[in-house]
Amino acid sequence: MNRILRIAGIGVLAAMTVSLLGVLFVRDQMSRHRRDLFSRRPLKRLAALGYIARRPPAVETVRLLRDYIAWEPQPMIRSRAVQVLNRLEHQLRQAPAVPDEVVV
Repeated sequence: MNRILRIAGIGVLAAMTVSLLGVLFVRDQMSRHRRDLFSRRPLKRLAALGYIARRPPAVETVRLLRDYIAWEPQPMIRSRAVQVLNRLEHQLRQAPAVPDEVVV
């Protein structure tokens, strides 16, 4: 019985360690993808678009995507960027307006 508990504990500890390493790896890759929107490699640009598509909509992101669409040489990736841009613009139009100044 004691041996079974020890083996189970080691298994749980190993699973937790692997999960933690997986989370750290994914976070590292996501932060890299943010910087790769203007990379020379098409797959990195596509991954960066995927990252941007999952972010909350922001005016700065819309501006960045407009610049990117003008720059992107690959028609397929440019098309994906246009889809992301259209979705972000739609979400921004649907968002309630936030006043510039709060009066107290």
